[in-house]
This record gives sequence, C-alpha cells and structure tokens, in this order.
Amino acid sequence: MLGWELEEAAYAAGYAAVCGVDEAGAGPLAGPVYAAAVILPRGLALPYLNDSKQVTPKRREALFGQIQEQALAWSVASVGPAEIDEIDILNARIKAMQMAVDGLGTAADYALVDGNRDHGSRCALLTAHETAVKGDSRSVSIAAASILAKVSRDRYMTEAAAQYPQYGFERHKGYGTKDHYAALEAHGACPLHRRSFLKKWEVRRGEQG
Repeated sequence: MLGWELEEAAYAAGYAAVCGVDEAGAGPLAGPVYAAAVILPRGLALPYLNDSKQVTPKRREALFGQIQEQALAWSVASVGPAEIDEIDILNARIKAMQMAVDGLGTAADYALVDGNRDHGSRCALLTAHETAVKGDSRSVSIAAASILAKVSRDRYMTEAAAQYPQYGFERHKGYGTKDHYAALEAHGACPLHRRSFLKKWEVRRGEQG
C-alpha cells in the first residue's frame, strides 16, 4: 500500500534527505531509458498518486506538474539507445538512476530505489540506498519518481514521432507492438532503435529474406 513507511524508516535511521528513485522504458525496442529522483516534503499527500502504470495518462500529466511544484528537489536523467547497446539495459538503468540522484538540487543522503537491482557489471548505485520490490506501489517518493520518469519518456517519444513518423512512436512509445514490428519490416530500424533489442527480429527477418 502506498505510504510513507519506507521513508519514515530511513528518517528513523538518521537520514535527513530521502529520495525516491524509479526508471521508465527498460523494455521498449526504441528510445532512451529514463530515471527520476524526487525528494518530497515529509508527509506530503498528493491525491491520486500511485505507480505510474496504475495512473491514466491524463492524471499522470497533472501529477507531473504537481510533483515538480511541491517537491523539495527533483531530477530526471536518461541514457540513450547507443549507450544501452554498448553497456546493456541493466547498466543503463542503473546509470540513469544514479545520474538522476546526482542531479538533485538538494543532495540526497539516502535513496529508496524501485526494484531489486542496484548494480550491473559496469554501473552501480553509489548513494546510500535500499531497493524495494514493487516500491512504486509502496512508497510515495518512489511513486512520484515513477511519474516523472514515465511522463518525461513519453513526451520524448511523442516528440520523436515528428522526426520518425513512419514508426508511430506517439502511439506505442517504442514498445514492441504489432504495429511497431510491421513498421520495422517496412522501413528497417532508425537511430532511436536499440540494436541489441532487435537481434532476434533481425535474425528472423534474415531467415525469411
């Protein structure tokens, strides 16, 4: 249940500036992976705040502005497709999350991180932290970070659709939908595509060709 229990436990342990951290866009075939970090005023109540996947796009947009206005500090960071291909998606996720924490205007001394991974083979979270499975449905701070990351990424992909209209990024945001694969068959990949995510498709396409 979404609440302040994880934050309060961190405060009780002596931490003063506790941020929530989450990422968006680990699974798509195209586009960057985004991460956000948010420090909220202690005990803040934001109506309708929840894990971004449980909130409608319209409500996510409204919450996005409310979080930015009311947070003590917030930061959004991203790692692009070429670097995802170079270091792999796990390392890219971790790198983006640490970048978001580092970008906070008020330094966080503790981070609540969604998920169960805090390092890859090349990148690691360096700020004192704990991971929380399904943290975006348990922690207000993580849920706020999930909204900022999701909305930021969706906006980026919608803007990218103007440059690459043939793929329909404004509809599927880069995820592997039927329409997206059909566009790949017709047009091939563009610079926004993660080549490492397309290997199976490219192999299958080569066999069929």
